[in-house]
Amino acid sequence: MPDSPLDASLSGALGGRTAQALQKAFGVRTVGDLLVHYPRRYARRGELTALDKLPLGEAVTIVAQVLDVRERTMRARRGSILEVRIGDGEGILTLTFFNQAWRAKDLVPGARGIFAGKVGDYRGLRQLAHPDYELFDAAHEAVAGVGDATAQAWARQPIPIYPASASVASWQVQRSVEVVLDTLPPLDDPVPASVRAELGLVPLGEAYELVHRPEADRDHLRGRDALRFQEAFVLQAALLQRRAALRTSRATPRPAAADGLLAGFDAALPFGRTADQLLVGDEITRDLESDVPMNRLVQGEVGSGKTLVALRAMLAVAESGGQSALLAPTEVLAAQHLRSIVATLGPDLAARLRPMLLTGQLSTAERKRALLSVVSGQARLVVGTHALMSEAVGFYDLGLVVVDEQHRFGVEQREALRAKGATPPHVLVLTATPIPRTVAMTVFGDLDVSTITELPAGRQPIESFVVPLADHPGWAGRVWQRSAEEVAKGRQVFVVCPAIDAVTVEVGDDDDAAGEAEPGQGAEPGQGVPPERASVEGVLALTRTLPVLAGLRVEALHGRMSADEKDAVMQRVARGEIDVLVATTVIEVGVDVPNASTMVVLDADRFGVSQLHQLRGRVGRGGHPGLCLLVTHAPLETVARERVDAVAATLDGFELAQVDLELRREGDVLGSLQSGGRSSLRLLRVATDGDLITTAREHAAELLDGDPTLSGHPALADALVRRLDDADRDFLGKN
Repeated sequence: MPDSPLDASLSGALGGRTAQALQKAFGVRTVGDLLVHYPRRYARRGELTALDKLPLGEAVTIVAQVLDVRERTMRARRGSILEVRIGDGEGILTLTFFNQAWRAKDLVPGARGIFAGKVGDYRGLRQLAHPDYELFDAAHEAVAGVGDATAQAWARQPIPIYPASASVASWQVQRSVEVVLDTLPPLDDPVPASVRAELGLVPLGEAYELVHRPEADRDHLRGRDALRFQEAFVLQAALLQRRAALRTSRATPRPAAADGLLAGFDAALPFGRTADQLLVGDEITRDLESDVPMNRLVQGEVGSGKTLVALRAMLAVAESGGQSALLAPTEVLAAQHLRSIVATLGPDLAARLRPMLLTGQLSTAERKRALLSVVSGQARLVVGTHALMSEAVGFYDLGLVVVDEQHRFGVEQREALRAKGATPPHVLVLTATPIPRTVAMTVFGDLDVSTITELPAGRQPIESFVVPLADHPGWAGRVWQRSAEEVAKGRQVFVVCPAIDAVTVEVGDDDDAAGEAEPGQGAEPGQGVPPERASVEGVLALTRTLPVLAGLRVEALHGRMSADEKDAVMQRVARGEIDVLVATTVIEVGVDVPNASTMVVLDADRFGVSQLHQLRGRVGRGGHPGLCLLVTHAPLETVARERVDAVAATLDGFELAQVDLELRREGDVLGSLQSGGRSSLRLLRVATDGDLITTAREHAAELLDGDPTLSGHPALADALVRRLDDADRDFLGKN
């Protein structure tokens, strides 16, 4: 028997056929899954829907009134078509039924109801073919406006409209939910009664009732308040419990000696560290000196010195004979990290620490040599991609795990590498994607957070401009002319495209942004406009036809190239042998070419805010001012254009992170950051619920301080098991 009624299977509550249909349509398997399939909005029997604004091709659920009904004989074959026009006083929609004339008995003029189907077009008119529908009770309808109080209350009662599918309509979900609610026994609430009383929240069972069967608007609002807080409370309890579990394990302290490797490295630095770098360095030093494993996130602007901070931590670990593993998201970035580390260390230190590269593209002989160097402890610093997590990779004494660009990895990758230490290694997570406070609390609540905002002296300013081809198609030619002018000054140019070719998109983590752009407007021939959805292959061909770029060395870089090919191209760029590099987002992070002054992003509206900010940070890293041209076909007053305009308006990554959070869908924000690649939040909104999340964290911390094992709060313990994914559950089980 399940521990909680919420864990009961839907087949037992609803029957096998209904449960199977719900599982196929929405992935729900248990009573709890169905109860958190919340209504997406509420309608009323007395209101109508704006039919003239329904989008073509989308499945809709609407409230409308039957205007007239007619039956006609089909010309091409036997049978009839029943056409029912429904309206809202402004727009009109046609319902079409083939060989179902009997429906005219129910669908009489004046009848109101809920209609669901996919919006199509027939001869310029919107229609629903064979829609599902449920008509409102005629007896109540007849007296609702006459004075009958019960009927009027019925007319005003909110109707939950659920996320539906072609096979399961909204009211079918509603009926299933009602069956579950009618048989649901009392529920234990994971939020303690004392907390609910302090915040004025209803118990869990009542909250479900109010959300799914409200009598008035205030009901479902009260229910959502309670359920939203419960989400925040359970999530924060999970993160805090995970953090506490980590602190119960013991790491090997890694103090740096006063005259050791780190001290010598600092003394040889040709520049002074910034105040932020000093502060964060001190925080990391204290962490490494402790026997509690460090679990720290360092966030900072592009070029703020996060890699230097991480390298200093690696040197401190190396002093005790320990090894450090740096996990990078791409082979290009891993190879560049290795070259940068070797150059920064200098020949003597590099020879002592023997930095090693380990990626999936190494030859068999190279891989064997690398694995032997790592497992023997000869390589104190190991840089690699996902290949580091392979079972074949073993460490002699793994003391520090550094995860670069955390937004590209989940908790499970971090833990897979962490598990390779004989004792729990210290963990340092880096991100150049600034994280709003509420996201940090919600997604990285198990980490200590350090921030570097100050840029090193000598970083040049970057000017950013939007090139709106929808409004000014002729400006495309100026983009290429401006690029040629920079090359004429001895500098280099990056041109970034969202696709490799006409069909292969490579926009990285923010590919949800792709497709949101409006169709581009054409330009006059010869203006240098790339084909719609700019691709590396298409733009490379285009650049070779433009007189303004004649004689320039233009090359390509993208994810379909082998690791050796990509590395060779990037080394040629670093040596100044390529004038214009046409690439995908493989250059988004970590690429450091001081001579590159100009970043051109084509179809910029197809990228996310954080990606555009990252790409822009690839230029202006030397002694020359940077220039970023964001080329877009997106018209004004579209979300796609808002993203591009926001990036051009500021260089402040933390301000852009908040803009990004507000512009993007909630699931996208969390889905790219959370373990498992999906968001499990239902009602909680990170962009707007910051105060609620803070309150929930405070209450969860107070409860866990007094009851770390939750022995006195079994309902919360059960909720945590239900909330955690397998990786988190395994982690907590091990600790």
